Amino acid sequence: MRFTAAIRCGTLFVVRRSLLVLLLVAGAFVVVVAGCGGDDDSGSAEPPAATTTEDTGGGGETGDAANGEQVFAAAGCGGCHTFEAAGSTGSVGPNLDDASPSYDLVVEQVTNGGGAMPAFGDELSDQEIQDVAAFVSGS
Repeated sequence: MRFTAAIRCGTLFVVRRSLLVLLLVAGAFVVVVAGCGGDDDSGSAEPPAATTTEDTGGGGETGDAANGEQVFAAAGCGGCHTFEAAGSTGSVGPNLDDASPSYDLVVEQVTNGGGAMPAFGDELSDQEIQDVAAFVSGS
């Protein structure tokens, strides 16, 4: 009788330990995914101000693709996205070369996030978001 109780108790211990390990791994995964696109303090301060604009034909929005390249790098987008024009090889988010998103889709996704991508509407200015959209959709 005691032996049977010990086996059951031992099995319960293994199940609890396995559940704990699973929760720790899942938690680590969430932290890694949440970090995608975080601050990249690689020494560059604010991206340069827009000097030229590109008309996208979609309702008057404009963006500076050259400045968008700087914002893409500073915001850490390349940590999650593969994008040849930026020299990035991230694999968490979609490959932007394959996806070829439209300007409006980039603005929407960067502003509001979606899926595993965090929203940047509170971190980037409207102009910076437009610049990134011009860079990603025009490259």
